[in-house]
Amino acid sequence: MPMDFTAIDFETANSSSASACAVGLVRVRDGEVVAQTGWLIRPPAGHDRFFDVNISIHGIRPEDVQYAKTWSEQLDELTAFAGADVLVAHNAGFDMGVLRRACEASGDVCPPYRYLCSLQLARRAYQLPSYRLPLAAAAAGFTGFAHHEATADALACAHIAMDAAARAGAGSVDALADAHGLRVKTIDVAAPVAEPVFAA
Repeated sequence: MPMDFTAIDFETANSSSASACAVGLVRVRDGEVVAQTGWLIRPPAGHDRFFDVNISIHGIRPEDVQYAKTWSEQLDELTAFAGADVLVAHNAGFDMGVLRRACEASGDVCPPYRYLCSLQLARRAYQLPSYRLPLAAAAAGFTGFAHHEATADALACAHIAMDAAARAGAGSVDALADAHGLRVKTIDVAAPVAEPVFAA
């Protein structure tokens, strides 16, 4: 199987995992980036308050998403871009939690995506003082991106996975996970979701 996947990153309005306010998506085919996109999201009702701490991290304000598509309105675009790919995210528990909880809050069915965490991958592939996204991406040769801009973060995540795959000689996401003693997991819609304030 080829090294095909979609890297994904969410930004949230507040400490609720359901409060998605932006998404970035990067498509990788045969180990190369072939497409990228991202957009703002109006968070689900009841999860749409913007906390100052979150604004200070990503710079997105309530007025920025006032006319953005709601979670339900944009979900088809998200799934159309990702298709049947494995999703790769840095601190994937956070991003998969956003996907699950935003679907729950909006009454949408959560797509049963398989996923791999590039944070865990970086911890196995590199020796670093910290595995936060900017340092892990720099180890993969990707620097100078706008951290906490969703598409830029997804691109950084993609570069970590591509570099780790090249180092391991892995030809697929499953082979990449195996090479580093990791598992490609599946979103568990029955498991409880933690409520972190923001992604790594």
